[in-house]
Amino acid sequence: MVRILGLLIAVLLFQDRAWAEEPLRFASLDGVTELTGYLYRPDGQPPFPALVLLHGCSGLGAGGGIAAIYAAWTRVLVERDYAVLLVDSAGPRGFGETCARGPERSIMYRDRPKDAYAALAFLQASPVVRPDRIGLLGWSQGGAAVLLSIVRESIGRPMPPPRHDFRAAVAFYPGVCDEARQSAPFTRVVPGTWTTAVPLLVLQGEADNWTPAAPCKAFIAAAAGRGAPAAIHLYPGALHGFDAPNLRRQPLPRHRLASGVVPLVGSDPAARADALERVPAFLDRWLKD
Repeated sequence: MVRILGLLIAVLLFQDRAWAEEPLRFASLDGVTELTGYLYRPDGQPPFPALVLLHGCSGLGAGGGIAAIYAAWTRVLVERDYAVLLVDSAGPRGFGETCARGPERSIMYRDRPKDAYAALAFLQASPVVRPDRIGLLGWSQGGAAVLLSIVRESIGRPMPPPRHDFRAAVAFYPGVCDEARQSAPFTRVVPGTWTTAVPLLVLQGEADNWTPAAPCKAFIAAAAGRGAPAAIHLYPGALHGFDAPNLRRQPLPRHRLASGVVPLVGSDPAARADALERVPAFLDRWLKD
């Protein structure tokens, strides 16, 4: 997700509530990185179902803040009685934006699934979280990390696998959402066999020219045809970042694709409103009794 989505300072995200935690640290399963996370918990009696949130290629925020899109979703989800762990994968690695082709972006694709499973283990060790009711959400590059994490031949899942895996997953306009880049040599998946046991919902704008809808639609349809509990919901006319609050439509020439395409981003009020209903309903189905 892009920096221009806007920033809110972490301590001000929920200034009317007392459940914002201090930044915390935990080790990625890459064996090198000490990740930074922000844990938010709802009112009420624990243990709670929980969610791990993975940011896009612009990082979690800047200057100690959290981008408005992640702040808004955290508020929605905590108010639905989920504990939420926001994971910063870029800052602890010394990275800024990793949207352009280069070694930093390759590292992020390779290692962020290991961050996801480190976050899962961290939450499962917490007495305030139900270890068997944890979901995974990601945006753009973070959505790509979701797909790379929950696939049967995950490049991030530890061995032996956790007793309880992610119970459900949501990917917003995910990167590398196609057969070619979700299979060998980029992953351990034999081409044409990608599948998962984790229920997956993908949300995608049909007008997205940064992570296009057509290959993602075909990829998810093929996985569903192989028996994966995966579905995609398309929003006509919606761009990348459609669920961000009050993001004006604009081009991002600094992120010009190798094809020459200049990505467009922007909020779509109708699509955002639908997502704010659709995603919690999907999560409730799988993460709540």
